[in-house]
Amino acid sequence: MAALRAGDAPAAILAAREAAEADPQALSLWINLALACRTGGDTPGEREALERALDLDRLDFTAQLRMAQLLQREGEETKALIAWDGVRQLAQHFPGLPDAVRAELSVGTAYCETLRTRIAQATQAALSSDTDARDETEQRRIDAFAGVALGQRRIFMNECAGVHYPFLPADEFFDHRHFPWFAALEAEAGAIRAELEALLAEPGEAVRPYVRMEPGSPENKWTALDGSLDWSACFLWEYGIPNAAVIERCPHTAHVLESLPLARIPGRAPNAFFSMLRPRSRIPAHTGVTNTRAIVHLALDVPPGCGFRVGGETRQWVEGKAFAFDDTIEHEAWNDSDERRAVLIIDAWNPHLSARECAAISAYFAANDLALG
Repeated sequence: MAALRAGDAPAAILAAREAAEADPQALSLWINLALACRTGGDTPGEREALERALDLDRLDFTAQLRMAQLLQREGEETKALIAWDGVRQLAQHFPGLPDAVRAELSVGTAYCETLRTRIAQATQAALSSDTDARDETEQRRIDAFAGVALGQRRIFMNECAGVHYPFLPADEFFDHRHFPWFAALEAEAGAIRAELEALLAEPGEAVRPYVRMEPGSPENKWTALDGSLDWSACFLWEYGIPNAAVIERCPHTAHVLESLPLARIPGRAPNAFFSMLRPRSRIPAHTGVTNTRAIVHLALDVPPGCGFRVGGETRQWVEGKAFAFDDTIEHEAWNDSDERRAVLIIDAWNPHLSARECAAISAYFAANDLALG
C-alpha cells in the first residue's frame, strides 16, 4: 500500500503477490494484488488475481466490480455485459455503498445500455426481413421473444382467482383471427354508441360503481374506487342474467349481443356491460377469475390519453374496433384525458378451447350447482 501511494507500481505488485502467495485463502490480498497490477498496467496479472479472488468467493462485490471493469476495458463486450449484470444484482444488497462506488456503477450501467441498444438495433434489423410473410400470431410471439431476450419485457403468467383450465396458452391479447365475428360487432359500433349516449343522458340507477366492496373489507388497491363512479358500469347481462331495464333502453345492442357466440353458462356468463372511466382516473393492475374466457372490448368513446396494458403489451383503444385479452394476466387501464372513456365489455370463450371443452366446462358448473342445491 505504501508503494502504491508512492507511485511505485512494480514494488507494489511484488509485495502484493508475495503477501497473497503467503496466505492464498485471504481474499483481500488477491484484490490488493489486482489493484497493484491495474495501477501498473499489468492486465494479465490483474485478471489472474481477480480470478483467484472469485474462486474464493464468487459473490464478493469488489472482485465482481473490478472484473466487470477489466472486461469492459479489454473490449470483451459479451462477458462484460454479463459481469455488469451480476454486479448490479449484488449492489442491491448493499444500499450504503460509497458515492465513489455508485459513480462507478453508473458508468457501468451506461456502458451496458450502449451495448443493449446496439444489440436491439441489430436484432430489429435481423428480425425485420420477412415481417410481411408472418401472421399475427407469429409476429406477436417473435416480438415477445425478442423483448424477453433483450431484457425489455417480462412474461406474465395466468393468475386465476377462480377456475383455472390447464394447458391453455398464456396469451395476453388474443389474435383477431380467432374472432371472425368481430367484423359484425364493429359494424354496429355506431348504433351501440348512440344507445349508450341516450342512456347516459338519463342514467337513473342503470349506472353504478363497478367496485363495490363488502362492508368491513380491509384497505386494498380497490379502496379508492370503492363506491366511486370514477369507474362505473351499466350491465346488460350480469353473470348470465339479463338486466331488463337496460335491455329495454338498448334493444339494438341487446340484439347484437344475442347474435354473438359468447360464453354462456347459466348463472355465470356472459357478462356484458358498458364500462366508463372518468377523466384522470385509473384502474389498478389486477387479474381476473378464470382463463376459460376471453374478455372483449369494443371501443366506443375513447379520447386521446387513454391506454390499456395486459402483461407486457400496451395498446390504445381505437373507436369502433374490438380486441380480446386474457384477464387472468395482470392488466390495468387509465384515462389521462379530460373526457370520459367508454367501452363495451363482453365475455367470450377462450379461443384455445374446443367446442367439446366449452361443453365440459358448462357441464361441470351445472353439476356443481346441482350437487350443492
